[in-house]
Amino acid sequence: MASEEFERLVEKAVNEGVRGEVRDEAGGVWSGSWVAERLGVELVGDDRLTDMLGLALRRNPKRAHLLVSNVLGKHVPQSPSVVHGHGVELGRRVRALLGDEEAARAVVLGYAETATGLGHSVADGLGLAPYLHSTRRPVAGVTAAGGFEEAHSHATSHLLLPEDPALLSGDGPLVLVDDEFSTGNTVLNTIRDLHERYPRRRYVVVALVDMRSAADASRLADFAGEIEARVDLVTAARGTVRLPEGVLEKGQELVARYEPESAEGSSAGAAPSWSLARFPAPLEGDADTPLSGARGTARTTPTGPHPDDNRIDLRWPADLPDGARHGFTPAHRERLEAALPGMAARIAEALPEGARRVHILGFEELMYAPLRLARELERVTDLEVRYSTTTRSPVLAVDDPGYAIRTRLAFPAHDDPADGPGERYAYNVAGAGFDAVVAVVDSAGDTPALHAPDGLLARLAAHTPRVLLAVIPSYVPERPSMLPEPLRGPDFSSYAPEEVGWLLQDLSDVTLEAPTEEREEAIQSGGAHYAESLPVEYQPSERYQELFHAALDDSAARIAQAAGVVTETVLAECGPRPVLVSLARAGTPVGILMRRWAQYRHGIDLPHYAVSIVRGRGIDANALRWLAAHHDPRDVVFVDGWTGKGAITRELAQALEEFEKSDGITGFSSEIAVLADPGSCVRTYGTREDFLIPSACLNSTVSGLISRTVLRADLVGPHDFHGAKFYRELAGTDVSVAFLDAVSARFPEVEDAACAQAKELLAADRSPTWEGWAAVERICEEYGIHDVNLVKPGVGETTRVLLRRVPWKILARAGAGSDLDHVRLLAEQRGVPVEEADELPYTCVGLIHPKYTRGATGADGKAVSV
Repeated sequence: MASEEFERLVEKAVNEGVRGEVRDEAGGVWSGSWVAERLGVELVGDDRLTDMLGLALRRNPKRAHLLVSNVLGKHVPQSPSVVHGHGVELGRRVRALLGDEEAARAVVLGYAETATGLGHSVADGLGLAPYLHSTRRPVAGVTAAGGFEEAHSHATSHLLLPEDPALLSGDGPLVLVDDEFSTGNTVLNTIRDLHERYPRRRYVVVALVDMRSAADASRLADFAGEIEARVDLVTAARGTVRLPEGVLEKGQELVARYEPESAEGSSAGAAPSWSLARFPAPLEGDADTPLSGARGTARTTPTGPHPDDNRIDLRWPADLPDGARHGFTPAHRERLEAALPGMAARIAEALPEGARRVHILGFEELMYAPLRLARELERVTDLEVRYSTTTRSPVLAVDDPGYAIRTRLAFPAHDDPADGPGERYAYNVAGAGFDAVVAVVDSAGDTPALHAPDGLLARLAAHTPRVLLAVIPSYVPERPSMLPEPLRGPDFSSYAPEEVGWLLQDLSDVTLEAPTEEREEAIQSGGAHYAESLPVEYQPSERYQELFHAALDDSAARIAQAAGVVTETVLAECGPRPVLVSLARAGTPVGILMRRWAQYRHGIDLPHYAVSIVRGRGIDANALRWLAAHHDPRDVVFVDGWTGKGAITRELAQALEEFEKSDGITGFSSEIAVLADPGSCVRTYGTREDFLIPSACLNSTVSGLISRTVLRADLVGPHDFHGAKFYRELAGTDVSVAFLDAVSARFPEVEDAACAQAKELLAADRSPTWEGWAAVERICEEYGIHDVNLVKPGVGETTRVLLRRVPWKILARAGAGSDLDHVRLLAEQRGVPVEEADELPYTCVGLIHPKYTRGATGADGKAVSV
């Protein structure tokens, strides 16, 4: 359904629900007067309070009275437009409070079981945010992302089981929805638990009624100050309950006195029992029986000889969640909206001829789907539709107009609950004169207990001429297995384990290398992506190794100063404890140097990880999910060695934007901190000079013996990290740690200069000019190159061309000195011409052959020509 149509229906729900009549089934008598008169309980507050609430008693050692909502759709059958409309109106107010930008970053969290449907409705009114509700039903294979206790509830423990564990880890507002805000304990427990794991700056508490005392209100404000977060409150009505002394004992005495009289047989107007044979139960152990809540469609095949003519096949859309136990997104809402007219029509067709009053009965936490079905049935027919749900809360029933719970149907639990068997209840359904009741359950609740002689269907059949059953498939997320912990040395890489954790999978036993010329032809022909294979590791000659060590001796201090500058900049702008995340593998040595500088200068140990980013494929989304689950995304700083033309900078920005849309995780910044930024592509850098960084001279032997990263569908599944190899066999020529030690040994001599330079940069305009990208475009035009990816600017990128690709020619800035000694040597070995060029913003630029095939090379595979 189009969003405009959904907005129209939401507006209609608001108009009909909030401004519509709250039906008074008691003929004008307040449904709290019975309790008020006998216990001296008073409701004081807004004029709307007694319209919205009645009172009842329950057998509970913590609280005698129960506030019974007339607009929630739990204990009191109500028009579904009234129920949905109240929630939608609250959601609209939250959206107005937050503004659309913040509302789009929000997450709505509702409380089981009573407020699951209300939270859904609030999310409908908010319109832009995903929704999750707590649950008391554990689901096999789904790990809890949190939990909390509701002290006054009949069943106290709540679980949070989002399909996407990162749903709660964003930094947008968290909107907490409950039916009543009585003491604030539940909200405090929730925020306390979640804030420790996923701190954020803003919370909004939403409730139909705020019944807190002044002391409880003050406690919430104090708590907000304690956690340094803003907490807003949005309610439909406010008031308080005045309780006389001894009310708990008096309430228990009343419950004991009236309990024997509150049997279900006390309800008036009981109808003859309906034949139980018309509700064939699933057989125990039947493979088609969804006893455990596994994903599947509702059972539609009758068991036994009787026709299953009381089941309604809703044709629930495949893989659409039945609710928000594991999360419900705006996209899910759109799918539901599109399917509702057809499902309501199937319910209408199944109703008995002449039916005028119809009740849609939901099932404990399954409140929203039955509510929307009831609302749609009300919208498309002229039936009088009422809606409520079953509950696990035991409440005294008294058949008096001044009491909120007139009748009670008791029946055994039928969803194999974690806390064991027990009674469940449906209130105010018996004796209400319904021509038909449609029980809506999920497939986890479609068990033999539902169909038993003392089950819910039998209880309903004794009080209405027609009982129908609609089963919605229980949604169980296909959760990926837990992502593994980072790989660390010495098992993976030659770096010390505390220096870096690799968010990669080890593909060391897989043959991935291919001759450079074969790889180049496959890449340029479109037959393969460069990340699907690896080049054969370059084995440096003795002369080349001498050049590396000479370059390191010459540039170690310059690199140390650049490392200090970029680290001081990051610490100043990103907080005292950033999480360094290197883009493997060129960024990894730089990330380690930054970590070492923070230890040397500030005495802090920064977390440091390495992740894979692949041009054209984006950053490893599973690595981002792991990071979001273990750190605040706002603390993550991506690190790379240098910039060329800025392709990876753009790749990261696009990938993070797509990741936010797909996963709803926000907070990651696309800014990259680099040692050198000759292309002027980033704000955070150590220098913008294009000089030789010796780690660019070699491959794995200066990068912890780790290969370039690999992304290939047959090796990397949708729930795997990208892969890489650990070349243990090259340990004899490894200079990875020697490189780091040589640079960090120069920290003391450059400390003052680095700190002074960082201070100057922090006060300067460091906005990227993208000068490098413009230069690459000019080179492409001048040399007739059709693809900017074939132009690799800067010393580091030029070196990579010579080591990994099939080079065409090297452009060198006139007068470039020893920084290019290793480039000239590699070019000589590959038979590649080096041409001097004027007005080049880089020291050199490597050009990959623009029309490469193996026929474009000489017999030795070196002489490249066009």
